[in-house]
Amino acid sequence: MTDNATVLIEKRGSSLWITINRPEKRNAINADVIAGIVRGYRMAHDDPEVRVIVLTGAGEKAFCAGADLQNTGGAFAADFSRPNVDYADLLRLSQNATKPAIARLNGVCMAGGMGLLCMTDMAIASDHVIFGLPEVKVGVFPMQVLSLLQSIAPRRLIHEWAITGEPFDARAAQAAGLLNYVVPQAELDAKVDWLVGRITDKSPTAIRRGKYAMRAIASMSFDEAIAYTESQIAILAMTEDAKEGLKAFAEKRKPSWPGK
Repeated sequence: MTDNATVLIEKRGSSLWITINRPEKRNAINADVIAGIVRGYRMAHDDPEVRVIVLTGAGEKAFCAGADLQNTGGAFAADFSRPNVDYADLLRLSQNATKPAIARLNGVCMAGGMGLLCMTDMAIASDHVIFGLPEVKVGVFPMQVLSLLQSIAPRRLIHEWAITGEPFDARAAQAAGLLNYVVPQAELDAKVDWLVGRITDKSPTAIRRGKYAMRAIASMSFDEAIAYTESQIAILAMTEDAKEGLKAFAEKRKPSWPGK
């Protein structure tokens, strides 16, 4: 296990768990939290044994309640000589990641925590979790979160959440496309393990190249996307994983993925 107290990083078999460890602050985001999550993502991508990232928060009350507002104004302070900010860079890093990530939502998910949820590929929440974009209540707006949220949830719901700042429950979040599964708290870890298992027995090369392709075609027209993907499937077919997968299928056995 690697940690800086604020973020715990633990390798569990083929998965790397990144845990925001500020339960007394409802796992609120500060500079150390951002740096810790970035470190975890980079460690996962540098380790060929890691097949999936799990992002969660410590305790049972909060996944992440958003920016740490303890010091008034500090959460939104910026060095205006820099064209980018660390939280935005974290979201950029997540979108360019080629290993899948699962959000394990064990408690409240608000504001910047919604951005952390949206930056993952899949999400599982306990049925008691409450969500929201309450920034308007303190005079700001979920600007950076919108960058990812707009491609996941329906526009009219996003308008309601961001403009009213009112919370919503896990079932509403699932209906809006934010969550894959909602389960009782006692079943959360078992469901996460189940989903991890459904990923780690598949071709790591196919997933890696597939995530890269999905990112690439996100803003393409159909004609651009079909031209790009027809070339990508030809390249993918030449990988060792594809050759092993097809051979295993013909031999009616489970494939042994070389990951190449």
